[in-house]
Formats: sequence, structure tokens, C-alpha cells
Amino acid sequence: MLNTAGRSAYDENHELFREQVRKFFDAKIHPNLDRWEEAGIVDRSAWNDCGEAGLLCPTVPEEYGGLGLDFGYNAVVGEELAYTGSAIGITLQSDIIADYILHYGSEEQKREWLPRMISGEVVTAIAMTEPGTGSDLQGVKTTARKDGNHYVINGSKTYITNGQHADLIIVVAKTDPEQGAKGISLILVEADREGFARGRNLDKIGQHSGDTSELFFNDVRVPTTHCLGEEGRGFAYLMNQLPQERLSIAIGAQAAAQRAFDVGVAYVKERKAFGKSVFDFQNTRFVLADLATKLQVGWAHLDWALKRHIAGDLTAVEASAAKLWHTELQGEVCDAALQLHGGAGYMNEYPIARLWRDARVSRIYGGTSEIMKEVIGRSL
Repeated sequence: MLNTAGRSAYDENHELFREQVRKFFDAKIHPNLDRWEEAGIVDRSAWNDCGEAGLLCPTVPEEYGGLGLDFGYNAVVGEELAYTGSAIGITLQSDIIADYILHYGSEEQKREWLPRMISGEVVTAIAMTEPGTGSDLQGVKTTARKDGNHYVINGSKTYITNGQHADLIIVVAKTDPEQGAKGISLILVEADREGFARGRNLDKIGQHSGDTSELFFNDVRVPTTHCLGEEGRGFAYLMNQLPQERLSIAIGAQAAAQRAFDVGVAYVKERKAFGKSVFDFQNTRFVLADLATKLQVGWAHLDWALKRHIAGDLTAVEASAAKLWHTELQGEVCDAALQLHGGAGYMNEYPIARLWRDARVSRIYGGTSEIMKEVIGRSL
């Protein structure tokens, strides 16, 4: 169990909520982890279960069916999910997409989609990355050409989280290819539109139960009222939302790092070598002491970042630094904990193997570590 004693970002109500989250995960997520890993995807019904339990989009105001809570409640879900080791994409829906619709959507769009996102009836995705475009979103090739009162969308996207289950996709597309970043718009596309197709559920190194897909748009027609916010403002919207997205990734990375440390400690205390436990070797204790120190610093920093974000003060540079530091720490802790398992760490039957595999992508998605350094460096 994740130890939250002494945390400064949460109050009593957050912790009461955390207990409910843990009970739900114990009943609905833990028993299915291995089956979902083998299947390569979580059950669609798991989304409805999460919605029924009140885990989806807790910051959405009550007028749209939400709880109207602060981002700390999202963070509680993110921490507990990462500590559990599940790759279900609910934090994408709650931490990222709900805010796009809430901040930039029309009143009609909010009332159409937010209540169903909260209930789990609708699963969402955001389609940014393309086969030839990753962190440089100005280079997207997907187009949304106006034809009367419709957009006609053509292009392809890849590495899209929730792509197989998604009922609604925010598509990053060029509405004016001649304008560069100023020609990018965000278009809401329903998955039942003619011309839309899902590709394969991608075969990844880790996060095997995570739904990650290719998406194709072949003359997909949607009304111009499906534009999210103003036409041509999509790139600005993407940049505005990056702090919360990167903080969300940092939250998951820190919690997953703690889980890897905890399973490492448990293993070396049980494993015997040369007549004593592996934990009794000085090298083992020194490795764990170093990791424990970095984790302590990590939790303090995460609480600082959370409080700043809830107050509306976390900057894009600070969020980028958080994403960089916590994901790099996750990689370090998972690798060290696997090493302490010896040969057992290379066996998929041990939790550390999954934690180690799943950790690798956190230094890539949401902006690579190199991009984070570039963002931070430009601010100096």
C-alpha cells in the first residue's frame, strides 16, 4: 500500500477519497491485471465500473455531472493507479481530455460529452502523434479542409492511447496548412463517422494492457461546430494544457517508482544468499538507502508541484522539470529494484518485471526527456 503519511498536498477529504479508490482497485483492477496483460487490452466494462465508482473526471463542475473537486483528487487516482501497476487510460480522460473540453468547448459540446465521460459511457482519446511527427506538433500532416459547413479530415495518427476503445477523439489537424502553428485546430470526431478506421492495437515493450492504436481518417466529414474552441488556436491550446499533462505523468512516475522500491525491499528481505538475506549485505542497504533518499525528495517535490498547480501557479517550465525528474527517477528505481531481484527480476511472473517494462515509455510520451531539457534550457 502506498504510504501517504506526512504528505502536504492532501487534506482529510483527499485521504477519505483515496480509501474509496483503493477499495475499488482491490475489487475491480487487481484481480484482472494479469488477464488484461495477456489480452493486450482492458475490458471495456472497466470504464463503466470506474465511472460508477466516481473515479472519472472529478474536477468537472456539478452542472456537467461532475464532482467539482480540485486536481488533488485526480492526483490521488493517478498515484493509486500507478502504484497498482495498471495501464488503463483513465488519467488521460480525467487529467487531459476533460480539461480540453471544459476550457475550450462550447456549451453544447460540454453538455454532450462531459456527463458521458464521467459515467464511463464515453471513452476519449487525443490524436496528436503521426507516423512522421512526434514532439514537433507544428509538423502534423493531417488536414481538416472546409467544405461548406463541414470539415473533411484526412490523415493518420499513431501511438494513440485509448484508440481501440475511444468513442470520441480530439484530432489535431491543419485547417490552414499555410499558417504553420497558427493553422492548427482541434476537431472532435466521433468513432462512428464514415471514413474513420482503427488500425491495430500496437505491440509495445510494456504497458501491454494499455490500449495504444493507429487511427485513420479518410474523408471523414464532421460539422464545423465540432471545432474545439477557435479555429487556428489548436496549437496554443495544446501548449496551455501541457503543465497539467506533464504533472500527471510525473505523478504516475513517482508512484510507480515507489512501488518498484517497495517490491524490491520486500524481495531482498526474503531472498537468502550465502546464509543470510540479501538485505543484510551492505551493498544492498546502500543501494536502497540512496533510492529511499531520492524518493523522499521526490514526494516533497511532487507535493510542492501539486499545491502550486491547484493554486494555478505551476508554470510550463516547472511542469516540464517535474516530468523530467520524476520519470528519470522512475527509470532509475525500477532498474535498481530489478537488479536486486537477480535472475528473478527477468521473469515476468514477478511484479518488478512489469514495472520495469512499463516505466520505459514515461521518458518518451508527453514530451521526451530531451524535449523537457530543451524547454527548461530555453527559460534560463
